[in-house]
Amino acid sequence: METGRHRKPMRVIGPFGEALSLADLPKNNTTRWVIRRKAEVVAAVNGGLLSLEEACARYDLSVEEFLSWQESIHKSGLPGLRISYLSKYRTEGRAMRDTPEQQGSHSLEDPHADPR
Repeated sequence: METGRHRKPMRVIGPFGEALSLADLPKNNTTRWVIRRKAEVVAAVNGGLLSLEEACARYDLSVEEFLSWQESIHKSGLPGLRISYLSKYRTEGRAMRDTPEQQGSHSLEDPHADPR
């Protein structure tokens, strides 16, 4: 009897409600990552079909890349996985971060310096 051991499920629910097994996941030599494939890998890891380490090794992904997919789905759903959407999101975020008025600082000058 296997007590205390975690058994992996044979199938998990995919991003579109379908049952996914290891055989249904993208091939390990995948180089073109469309939304559906990214979402399937994230669902497999979230459901316990693959561990994070297994997914990264299988698909030659960095942990940061996988986590960015996971975060995009969490924040914006499947459309968040689009490259153009990510680019737009990053551009808007960068613009907000780089605008001094929104950070509460108006100048980098010494506030105690003589204004003359």
